[in-house]
Amino acid sequence: MPDRQKYLLGLDAGNTVIKAVLFDLHGQQVATSALDGQSETPAPGHVERSLRELWRNAATVIRDCLDKAGIAAEQIAAIGCAGHGNGLYLLDKAGAPLLAVQSLDSRAADISAELAAGENGRALHAICLQKPWPSQTPSLLAWVKRHQPEIYSQIGTVFLCKDFITFQLTGRRVSDLSDMSGCGLLRMPDLTYDDGLLARYGLTDAKSMLPDLVRPDEVVGGISEQAAAETGLAAGTPVVGGLFDVVASALGSGVVENGQASIIAGTWSINQVLSEAPVSDESVFMVAGFAADRFINIEASATSAANLEWYARELVERDIHHDDPFGHCNALVASVTPAADDPFYHPYLYGSGQGADHRAGYYGIAGWHGEGHLLRALFEGVAFEHKRHIDVLGQAGVRFDRAILSGGGSRSPIWPQMFADILGIPVTVAKAQETGALGAAIAAGIGAGLFVDYDGAVGQMTASDRHYAPDTAMSEHYRERYLAFTDLATAMAPFWARLNAARGLTSSK
Repeated sequence: MPDRQKYLLGLDAGNTVIKAVLFDLHGQQVATSALDGQSETPAPGHVERSLRELWRNAATVIRDCLDKAGIAAEQIAAIGCAGHGNGLYLLDKAGAPLLAVQSLDSRAADISAELAAGENGRALHAICLQKPWPSQTPSLLAWVKRHQPEIYSQIGTVFLCKDFITFQLTGRRVSDLSDMSGCGLLRMPDLTYDDGLLARYGLTDAKSMLPDLVRPDEVVGGISEQAAAETGLAAGTPVVGGLFDVVASALGSGVVENGQASIIAGTWSINQVLSEAPVSDESVFMVAGFAADRFINIEASATSAANLEWYARELVERDIHHDDPFGHCNALVASVTPAADDPFYHPYLYGSGQGADHRAGYYGIAGWHGEGHLLRALFEGVAFEHKRHIDVLGQAGVRFDRAILSGGGSRSPIWPQMFADILGIPVTVAKAQETGALGAAIAAGIGAGLFVDYDGAVGQMTASDRHYAPDTAMSEHYRERYLAFTDLATAMAPFWARLNAARGLTSSK
């Protein structure tokens, strides 16, 4: 009797939604399931979640995905999980859930600024190629140590989001290279824990709390009997270490070779380029590594397609019924002929990479402008902020001449061409929509021995969908408007600082 077809299961745990996606060995999506979780705000700037709910949702989507696929659980060759980076996920000394802080949290703004200041900040960057920032894992851990010592004293394990799910599946307390480097807890480029680094964070006593460090494609254990009963998976199915979700999304979109660029237009503006060695430049937001010769240099902020989601929710869906609100928005943008005096939009609903006090806003609206002009300004502003991040990478010596676009924004018929025109390079849209889950499945396939390496796995499991070449005339149009966009942000900085001062806040990057 011939062997039954094998599949790979990729999990993708974001700040709210968790997804289970089943793929065949050619990257074709077989079935998917997703659930929204609930965030809690126990205090201003605090964003937490229930770890028990996270696991319930994970178990539910896994079982639902298997039911939809109609396959035997034994046909799954291996499982991998991707998850949002940073934040703080804690178990107590008995292995029970203790605290889960999401990467939207800003409670550590003051302590991260303190850690990043002066010589300490420079020394930290020299070790981990990242400066402290509010939602960063060690900054949050330092905050808990200072402000919640009763919780700190109970900590048994410091995790990232996806690591908790791997723990529930296998019972292993592990984290992978990409997540731990992406949160600033590894010496670079060695990709190892470092006593001097912990000392700089004021966390020397936290060394015993750190989980075992593994490769993303390393099999860390099999599905436990208890997890099998809760999820419908087959006990013993191999589970790999998994990936930081932005790295997983790069792989799932087809970016695997050094020098390739991945742009993700999702909630965050993610702009990342692979290199054999990490870039050491204090202007670059972070560097993550997932293998000895594979580093990903990242410039990012929460300034991308979340702006369109806000617009659609608050202004399109609220008062007017549209079966396809995003299609409605794209159609309005397409109806507008670009002009030099079109309005501008700063996509800073959640701050920017230049300052947490930055605010969104429309500028230059005239009586002859309609909703299409406002939406076109929003699309353009998001792409401009991606360009600003990419310019930072360029100034740090990172070079590339084409990019693969993924994320919700890539599904727009408008945005990919706008990206090509604004960046002045060819842009390809990845075929897969669930690139994070696919990247996790790729790591699982390597761990299961189905692929020799990342190059072979990505080559077999990913494909491109659409290609966009830059329009020279539009590139010139955007070049002038981008200069005005950046000049306007500089002019607005004192006003944004004044607004923040009125709320009793301080600016921090």
